[in-house]
Amino acid sequence: MELTSPFTLEYAYKRSLGPVLSRFFTALRDGRLEGVRTATGRVLFPPLEYDPDTGEDVGEPVEVGPGGVVTAWTAAPPPGEAWVLVRLDGADTAMLHRFTGDPASLETGLRVTARLAEQRVGFITDIAGFEVEA
Repeated sequence: MELTSPFTLEYAYKRSLGPVLSRFFTALRDGRLEGVRTATGRVLFPPLEYDPDTGEDVGEPVEVGPGGVVTAWTAAPPPGEAWVLVRLDGADTAMLHRFTGDPASLETGLRVTARLAEQRVGFITDIAGFEVEA
């Protein structure tokens, strides 16, 4: 007998977005994937407000993806669900998100592309998931 329970990941608080994250979510709403460049030239995606290595403010926005490479993955219950760490083209960091393809096709180094939601509102869910690149 298998026991299952529904699970919803949510944060029951609101936070204001500064200029970096506001720009990120506005770009998502408009169908663009934008990271930020640090003073040392690294591109962070998703963007952070400060360089994690130096604590300095980050610089200009940089368009990345929509394709990228799976750097790690897991196929977890329920069956058919999978999560991937994807380093998008042009980015130096990876993003954790849902994989919408067949989990049996997953492997490190797999080329994937972001699938954007048809109706976007400026939330992280504007990226519906990642699928195998055609």
